[in-house]
Formats: sequence, structure tokens, C-alpha cells
Amino acid sequence: MTGEEYIDRADESLDAAYEAPMSLAEYVDTVLETPQVAAHASKYLLDAIEAAGTRMVIEEGEEKERYRFFDDPYNDGEHAILGNTEVLNAFVDDLRSIAAGRGKDEKIIWLEGPTATGKSELKRCLINGLREYSKTPEGRRYTVEWNVAGAGGSATSMTYGNAAVEDEDDWYESPVQAHPLTVFPDDVRADLLAEVNERLDDHIPIRVDGELDPFSREAYDFLEEQYRRQGETDLFSAVTQPSHLRVKNFVVDVGHGIGILHSEDEGTPKERLVGSWMHGMLRELDSRGRKNPQAFSYDGVLSQGNGLLTVVEDAAQHADLLQKLLNVPDESHVKLDKGIGMDVDTQLIIISNPDLEAQLNKHADREGQDPLKALKRRLDKHEFTYLTNLSLEAQLLRRELTNETQVWDPETWDELETWIQEPLTISVRDQVETATDKELAPHTIESAALYAVVSRLDSAEIPTGLDLVDKALLFDRGYLMEGDERVDIEDYDLETTAEDGDHGIPVTYVRDIVADLLHEPQDRHHPDLPVEHVLMPRDVLNAVAEGLEDAPVFSTGEATEYEERVVTVKNYIFGQQEQDVLDAMMRDKRVDEATVEEYIEHVYAWESDDQIENERGELVDPDPLKMKVFEIEHLGRFDEKNYDGNEPDHAVEQFRTDKIITALNRHAWQRRDEEFRVGDVNPKEIPVINTVLGSYDWDDIQRTYADFEPGQWDNPPSGTETARLKAKTLDNMVEMFDYTEASAELTSRHVMSQVSYRWD
Repeated sequence: MTGEEYIDRADESLDAAYEAPMSLAEYVDTVLETPQVAAHASKYLLDAIEAAGTRMVIEEGEEKERYRFFDDPYNDGEHAILGNTEVLNAFVDDLRSIAAGRGKDEKIIWLEGPTATGKSELKRCLINGLREYSKTPEGRRYTVEWNVAGAGGSATSMTYGNAAVEDEDDWYESPVQAHPLTVFPDDVRADLLAEVNERLDDHIPIRVDGELDPFSREAYDFLEEQYRRQGETDLFSAVTQPSHLRVKNFVVDVGHGIGILHSEDEGTPKERLVGSWMHGMLRELDSRGRKNPQAFSYDGVLSQGNGLLTVVEDAAQHADLLQKLLNVPDESHVKLDKGIGMDVDTQLIIISNPDLEAQLNKHADREGQDPLKALKRRLDKHEFTYLTNLSLEAQLLRRELTNETQVWDPETWDELETWIQEPLTISVRDQVETATDKELAPHTIESAALYAVVSRLDSAEIPTGLDLVDKALLFDRGYLMEGDERVDIEDYDLETTAEDGDHGIPVTYVRDIVADLLHEPQDRHHPDLPVEHVLMPRDVLNAVAEGLEDAPVFSTGEATEYEERVVTVKNYIFGQQEQDVLDAMMRDKRVDEATVEEYIEHVYAWESDDQIENERGELVDPDPLKMKVFEIEHLGRFDEKNYDGNEPDHAVEQFRTDKIITALNRHAWQRRDEEFRVGDVNPKEIPVINTVLGSYDWDDIQRTYADFEPGQWDNPPSGTETARLKAKTLDNMVEMFDYTEASAELTSRHVMSQVSYRWD
């Protein structure tokens, strides 16, 4: 694209976000046509969240509906909040109650949790989402601007800054985003809102309470006084005529509908809340014997967030301010000075680490005499926790190590599992600024993420026969495979406890460990191998566990507990690597999908005792020989003694009925409103097919490669079956699982070193 084309695109972007200013009457017509643009703060925030839609996710083993707004869709997912869906849904439920005025109006939403749990991401996500929503036609946000120059022959200044009005074309916007309908008298506004809500396709009516802000009230009163002196009878029309008042839309942003009080912000409580007086301006403006609101800065958090959202970040640093906020939700009012107050319409949210709760409870032993009791009653707490889902933690760790921002939204577990296990290449620069690509081998991110998740799980609530890795897998996908059987989380009677996600290894600690490893000389980990720049799962797991004792973030007890949990993770990851190697070794022996589908068709026809029609429209007769060959050679479940000629015995019949037909019937039931054909079934949806055909063991290797010697794997003699099999296996690992030659070599050596001990 040329420079001019980029300029044109920028023009189009701004044109889409802004409208030409309109008169008050035109604005009312707009509201009657599109009522939601007049929404009060909490309702507008709710509308913005719901406008982005929802998607289904699995967390803690349960399927949950998640608002896409929290995936930061307008910003390509850069500040997406991963996990904590229940907490976010409860937050939205609170917003819905507050917006509808159902008993929570006085509440201040409190989001608490340890570091690296997504609280800061929520703040950025809210800013991004509200900014972009306000650029859409249905999300327009409006305020008023005034021009009093020349009214009644006066050239009175209208500024709340240092600029002076030069002519009637100088307009000054309400510094606190005053709602345009607050210009109307109370009785007229009530009737207007009644008509607006009749046209609103929503169960939550729009409320516009309060009066004009002090700055706008000063302009309104001045204009009204000037026209009254002139004998004007239609005072409201004169004051609000387009030459004095117009309505403009604005793009929501920090300082303009969103107020953010940061931890480092200073000043008196009044300055942090609403702003400060500019004393030089008091002398310049006609204040008629009192302070003039036009000489106020309006740079406090409530002023900036008026009309939409106020966030107090790291609230423990502003504990003194929280009590000053007590009556703001109740009364929707705050004072600039003793004689000057300002009505506010904003949704208050405070964000803190757990240390705020310690401050709030410092007088708890005084019970009824607790001076902070009123504040605590108004705080509606939602607690963010560490992630307890492997896939979410893997995604978060990749984000921390790279610039990846895409939110994973898989259609199947198989797709998600592939993303969890895939390798990662990171470019690292050394002291002389030489860039080197370093590989985190397949399963490395998975191992680090799994270890972090396992450290966060409650070990006291695990069903007999399961371990913490099993619990992590159940939380992530909702089921485990026990042999051929798929067992769902509900069958284990496993529930989330208050301890799950409450503590553990944070992602930032793991990220720093991995970053350090990426900058270390490679030969420290694999000095005997002719490969470079590869981090293996065991490298990361060992480093994370070894660093726990010296990391100041963990107590001695925590470090000991987490270090003990690494063993189960190592065992699981080794099993994953082992299966990769086995699958690569047996790739040429795998059954093709057409053969599997043919077997399923014949079993279904056998059970029906009749011909069936497959997806190609062909009639299929059950063939006893084909079924027998498949069950013996490919499934490996039976042998000749289970058949009388080609006729199956009871065990084979029961297997076909329980393992194959049951799965087919389940699929047919799920698609009962559609035409069902056997060919519509994905073989992987039948557990026994998916499990047995996709898995091999070392007995299979011994039967297939009689002369294979795992002890020779590192340096196999040329011309041997071991050498030929190794070459084929490494090639297959690269093609099938995205290993590099180096990581395939390292992984296969690690697996064979363990296998050789038990080979004989």
C-alpha cells in the first residue's frame, strides 16, 4: 500500500468512530430510534460485554459458557483473561443486578487474587473492549459541549483550563462526560425515559439520574440568566439552541469515561477522587463571590470515569481512599467543595492482592465496633485464582515467552491436545547481539504447565486410584480413559475445592526459569550429544523444582511440597514421549482409516443381521472373516481359539456389542433428528478403536522387529535392524509430531535408555 492509501484507511477508521455534532433535539430522536445509546453506566458496560457473544469452554472438568469480551477480541487477544470463567460470569451477574437496580446498587465490585492471575489483564481488557465498543453504531457514547461566548452581549470565558474563548465557535465539552439527558428538567426527563424504555428491547430499563455536572450547570445558569434578562419566554429552547449546546459522541478511553487510579498516584483523597482547584483561574473567572466550578481540574478518578467505569488498581495502596467511596454508590454523588457537589454515574471496581483483605480485617476482633465494617459490607468480592487447567496454563506460558496473542478455541480435544504438546522456537540474542533460534522440544511447554497446575491442586480430595496428574487431566478435558472405557469426571465424584488454585507455582516463576535456561550454554544439559539449542521437558522440570528452595516467593513448606510433586509429572511426560516414539516406530504398521471404517460397517451389519447401506450408498453384508482378521491382527484382543471357524464365541460377541455397537447407538441417538449412517461416525469416537489402534507397546515392537536391540540405539551398528529402525523412527517423529532432528534424537535416546533396562 502507498502512503496515501494508509492515510485513507486512517480517515475511514476515524470516520467510522465519530459523528458530526448534533442538536439536543436530534439526539433525542436518535435515542428514541436506538435506545441503548442512552444506557446508564452499569448497563452500558453489561451491553458491551454481551455484544461480543459467548463460547463454550471446559474448566475444572465442566462445560461453561464464557463471554468472548474477556478474550480481548478487539485487540487480537493480547490481553485475554485465561480461565477464571466462573469468576467472570459472577462479575457479569453482579453487573446485571446493579444495572437493573436489584438490590446491589450500593455495592463496590472487588476483584482479589494473588499476582499473575489475570486481574491486570481484566483492567486492560475492559479498556480495550469499551473503547472499541464505543466506536460501533450500537455502542455510541454521547456527552454535551457548550458555547456561551456572546450570550447577552458578553464575552465570558468558559474554560476550565488556561485557554480563553475567542469567538462563538469555541466549544467546551463537559469535563466529566455529562449525559445529554441530564439537561432536561426532572419531570420532562422522566416522561422521555418512559417512552425510551417502552421502545427498548431489553428487560433492564435505562436510568438517567442526577443533574448536570457543575461545569455544565455553570454554563446553563449563565445562559439562562442572560436570556431571562432579555425577557425570553422559552428559556429552555434559548439555552439549549444549537449555537449554545450541542451533543457529540466520544470514544471511550482512560480519562474519558474510564477512570483508572494507579498504585503510584498521589495526592489528597479529594484530588485522587475528583480533582483539584486551580487558584489562578478563580481570580480570572466571574465566580460571583464563590468558587467557580470552571476553575476545577476534574482530573480525579471519579471525574474521568463518570459515565461509565472507575477502577482503583492495587487498592491496598489506596486503602485510605476506600472509605471515602462509601456513599458514592449509594448516593451517586461526590463533592468538589463544601458548597459544590457532582452527581456521578460510574461502575466502581477495585482490584487488589490478598494484602488488602488483611488491612480490612485488622479490627475484626472488635466485632460490632469494627470501624471498617460498613466498607466491608459494601464490597462484593470476586476471587481470581491460579489456573487449574493444563491447556490454559500452556497457552499462558506460551504468551509469557512469546508475542503470541491468539486465544485457543478448539473444536475437539484432539486439536487442543496437539496445541498443548507442540514445540516452540524462540530467538535468543547473546551478549554480542547474535540471534540464535532455540527449541523447546515437544511436550516441554506441556511439562512446565502441568507441573505448575499440579502444584495448585488440593491433594486431599482425590478419588482412590488417581493422582494429581489425573486430576489435572480431568479438570482440563473432563474425562479419563480406563482401558477401553471413557470415564467422565462426574463418575469420579470429583469436585473443585477451595484449595484448588488458591496457591501454587505462578506462571511468572516458570517463565523466568525457562528464560534463564534459554540463555545458558547448551552443553550444560547435553554435553555428550552433537546437538545444540534444544530444551527438553526434563531440563525444565529439573530447573523449576531445583529453584523452589531459593525462590523468595515460596515458604520452606511450599518448596518441599511442590518439589515432591514433580515425580508424577515426570512420569506422565515420559509416557507421552514414549508413546510418540512407539507410534513413530510402528507408523508403517498402522491400520488405515478405510480398513477401520470397513470393520465398523461389518459389525453394524452383523448386529442388524441384515444388509446396511454405507455413506457411499453401497449395501454391506456382514463378512465374518473380515471381522475375525481385524479383531485378531489389528485389535490384538482375540486369537483363533475365540472362533469356531469364522464364527465368534460369546466373548467376541459381547465385545462387538458393548464396545462397538454401544458407541454407534450413542452417536445415532445424538443425531436422532438427522439421517444416520454408519459412515458418519468418526472412528475416534469409539473409545476402543481410538485407544487400541492409536497405541502400541513394547510387546508390539518385539513381535514386529525381532532383531531390534534398544541398548544399541545411541550408536547402532550400520546395516542392523536397529540402525534401519532408528533412521525411520526419527524421520517419522519429525513428520508426525513436529520434532526437529535434534529433539527427536534426544527424546528417542531418553526413551530407549529407560526401555533397555527392562527389554529382556
